[in-house]
Amino acid sequence: MFTGIVEELGEIVACEQLTDAARLTIRGKLVTSDAGHGDSIAVNGVCLTVVDVSDDAFTVDVMGETLRRSSIGGLEPGARVNLERAAAVNSRLGGHIVQGHVDGTGTILSRTPGENWEVVRVSLPDAIAKYVVEKGSITVNGISLTVSGLGLTEAPAADGTRDWFEVSLIPTTLSLTDLGGSTPGTVVNLEVDVIAKYVERLHRRG
Repeated sequence: MFTGIVEELGEIVACEQLTDAARLTIRGKLVTSDAGHGDSIAVNGVCLTVVDVSDDAFTVDVMGETLRRSSIGGLEPGARVNLERAAAVNSRLGGHIVQGHVDGTGTILSRTPGENWEVVRVSLPDAIAKYVVEKGSITVNGISLTVSGLGLTEAPAADGTRDWFEVSLIPTTLSLTDLGGSTPGTVVNLEVDVIAKYVERLHRRG
């Protein structure tokens, strides 16, 4: 389990394409300081298992299912990524409950700068739009954020969706995560609040 509070902005060092899989090596001095084989690290919101650690980098294997459901497959050496180690049982839950299981991807539609923050609008896939509510939580590239707005576009976005949501980013988020430099058109990983999915399942089962 994770909290969605990014610990470090890392960098993709190498990407090896395998048969229906990929092996990534990622530089991150902080998250590798106590990492070992089998540990979980969230990379842009995707929970991945460490298979090797060397100096200030770690290596993970990414299966085909993850490549299809997330933006991980499009990462190349030099790309910056948000990193977070699994939450410790004695730590404060600063964000919300994040599993690292990506529900879908969205596309950054626009950015609107403010005096002390920046509003970022992201397309919302039809399959998960029902789980997102204003003032609720959503994870974007592994970052726990509060939904500040919801709406529909007049015409479908490039990815075919009409729903969108907005998040307001404070200076800390802009400077310490990859969202600070993500431009319109960038694809991001989305994970909705798991509690909403459990409630729906219970309601359906009666």
